[in-house]
Amino acid sequence: MMLRLCLLLLFFTPLIAQAASINQNVTTATSAIATTSAIESPSQFLGYPLGSWHLRHDQINFYLKQLARQSPRVSLESTGSSHEARSQLTAVITSAANQANLKQIMAQRAQVKSGQPQTGPLVIWLAYSIHGDEASGAHAALTVSHQLSSSQEPWVIDLLDNAVVLITPTQNPDGLDRFSTWANNYTGKVNNSDGNHNEHQQNWPSGRSNHYFADLNRDWLFLRHPETRARIALFHRWHPHYVGDFHEMGHNQSYFFQPGVPKRTHPLTPEENQRLTHQLAAYHAKALDTRQQPYFSQQMFDDFYYGKGSTYPDINGSVGMLFEQASVRGQQQESDNGMLVFEQAIANQVATSFSSLKGALALKQELQLFQTRFYQRKDKHQPSGRESGLLISTSQDPGRRDDLAQVLQQHQILFFYLREGLRQGRHYYAPRDSLFIPINQPQKSLLLALFDQRTEFDDATFYDVSSWNFTYAYNLQLARDVSLDVDTLSSQRPLDAPLSIAADSVAVLIDWRQHHAATVLQQLLSHGVKVKFAAKPFSIMTSAGASDFTAGTLQIPLGRQTMASAPLRELLISLATHHRLTMATVTSSRALSGIDLGSPDFHPIAPIKAVVITGYGTSASEVGELGYFMDQHLAAPLTQVDVSRLPSLPLNRYTHLFLADGSYQNVAEKLARKLGQFVNNGGVIVAQKGALSWLSKGNLLKSDVRNPRAFEQLFATDGMRFDEQATLRARKAIGGAILALDLDTSHPINFGLQGNILPILKNKPLGLLAGSSSFTTAASYADEPLLDGYLATEYQRSFSQTPAIRVERHGQGAIVALTDNLLFRNSWLDAQKVYSNSLYFIPALH
Repeated sequence: MMLRLCLLLLFFTPLIAQAASINQNVTTATSAIATTSAIESPSQFLGYPLGSWHLRHDQINFYLKQLARQSPRVSLESTGSSHEARSQLTAVITSAANQANLKQIMAQRAQVKSGQPQTGPLVIWLAYSIHGDEASGAHAALTVSHQLSSSQEPWVIDLLDNAVVLITPTQNPDGLDRFSTWANNYTGKVNNSDGNHNEHQQNWPSGRSNHYFADLNRDWLFLRHPETRARIALFHRWHPHYVGDFHEMGHNQSYFFQPGVPKRTHPLTPEENQRLTHQLAAYHAKALDTRQQPYFSQQMFDDFYYGKGSTYPDINGSVGMLFEQASVRGQQQESDNGMLVFEQAIANQVATSFSSLKGALALKQELQLFQTRFYQRKDKHQPSGRESGLLISTSQDPGRRDDLAQVLQQHQILFFYLREGLRQGRHYYAPRDSLFIPINQPQKSLLLALFDQRTEFDDATFYDVSSWNFTYAYNLQLARDVSLDVDTLSSQRPLDAPLSIAADSVAVLIDWRQHHAATVLQQLLSHGVKVKFAAKPFSIMTSAGASDFTAGTLQIPLGRQTMASAPLRELLISLATHHRLTMATVTSSRALSGIDLGSPDFHPIAPIKAVVITGYGTSASEVGELGYFMDQHLAAPLTQVDVSRLPSLPLNRYTHLFLADGSYQNVAEKLARKLGQFVNNGGVIVAQKGALSWLSKGNLLKSDVRNPRAFEQLFATDGMRFDEQATLRARKAIGGAILALDLDTSHPINFGLQGNILPILKNKPLGLLAGSSSFTTAASYADEPLLDGYLATEYQRSFSQTPAIRVERHGQGAIVALTDNLLFRNSWLDAQKVYSNSLYFIPALH
């Protein structure tokens, strides 16, 4: 018996010591704050020391609800749900008196953009773990929430009397659960610090991203995902003075807090914002020095791209600060700086959370005055009368206009619809596809940032993209400095004329340029409706009069359909109404000019069944973007198959195969023969970026690929100093620049695109050589390709007039070769038509 007891003590002693160590670290970070014992701590609630297991999102939510039940200082705000229907909660923590007065406080916050002097409490938002595998922040959030809800320490009482603290423990519920399940599955009784252990090496696609493998910390501007839209709504509802954005970085780093690299701050960020950031940084330095935790600042990270959690506040009258803790990715891991331990990572995040609260409280007057002055400027008034602004058009595509309008509305940027059309220069701005956005309005700073255009930079290093110009992302026709009387415009979207299909109609036509045309086409095909597309333009008499139609126009013949006439008419009217899509009806197949509706140049569209290769060696973000496009835009299924199953995949079941960017290093070249047979039998491969190299090695792609290594020789290094290496790396990097493609508008892959030029975002040095077989090049980089952002002159010259989109015929099928990701973050809405055309048009043209 004694021997058994001794063995048990030997076994459990390390676990007891670990638990004590976790509690000791967290207690040290919070300065042994006195608490009300009736309010459960995270460890009491969980039944084990916080951090000994990685939290699931439901545990976090349950704990926040427990705090709200137990503490009069806590209420909860729902901020929507994730793609996987996980509820997002934010704790609103303040004094009981402020909780009783929240309605008045919210009314005060609603007046922030008026520029009126502020008299209410300070608003501090601490937001954690937007990357699901950066888990120390989410765990720290529970400790901070508990201490604020229960502490009797004088500074906490003072803080909650004078401030409202918002705490969002996790901004990416789906990714966090993907990561915690993985890490917990490989955690044992004895911690394994070997970086090669599965616990520290997540499976593809990792927990960093959300359901569609998107980086939510890059989505603050384009708002593609519900998690982001809810977060933006919360931001503008509370309009915080200070935002703490808590992350993790590589495990061989120490700890980072802003300010970032001074030369890489966006020029539109106010200098006062950076001055306050420096003042706040002193509090973080003191907190980490007390813990003897090494840190750095003003290096590596920047304040340039406004689509991140630490920079979006900076262009909205707040002060955002980024925190980066060295990531353990498990319980403990060896690093260049010694042993990384998860409990210590949590404690560091707790420490800078409290230094954020103390620093913001100490600078309350300065923060409130900064926000007030930000909106007090005379050029930030409510628009009325004659105003100068941006006049934009989506050229016959109200769907893209409406998408932009929704994004502007969520950012609280004011805009107006035209009541009547007008001509500006060579372009006619019609009410159905245009907006007017006055420059002088409360959200002027953010508006200028969204449409910012610059190609020269003091420092060419970018932590993210060098441009995100909405003009090019939405492919807008834009006129600047247009003066209109906003009182004659409308804040309401013009009503659509209802679709009516007369009994003698022979066909319904859909202009393919419309954003939702592909969505409606997919719905029709799924109902078994026969649809054709025009390979050439034509003019025809419609119920609205003589009308011109471009190549790509869809025709739904009303005769000889499997679906009965009346249900088909009902379906078309329902789809047109739901998607706000314009359809035209015709009573004769005879064209006024061009092809008749019965012409062989109207090609039938076959139903699609697409598959995408996933797994190691493929880009998770680009696979996710394809999934988002198919699921959210087309409402079409996309079969995802791990690369390991490609050899046994029965490709004859599918019409299309997507190959996203990647190395495909684990795919045997002999599989190219299998893919070649798939294409020869009528299949279509849509391949982009790195996938082209693999197809070329397998002798399946005829075009010659220029890999990143081929571009190295463009950059001379003779005579360079050692300290110039960073500058050279910056010039070689393509962090995300906007380039122009010259289109062959007669090619079916380009049907529905606006004009002769297509803006795209390029972020990888990869291209195709000119001089391949005839009629394969559908788009080339323009002679002077750079439209916006930074691209080294060596690249500009090298890409000029070289192929960017090629469509190679192989037997009955084709390979669509894309040197760039035209779906980038699912925000390039016009460019995505290339994928729709690949799906519906390319298979029909043998």
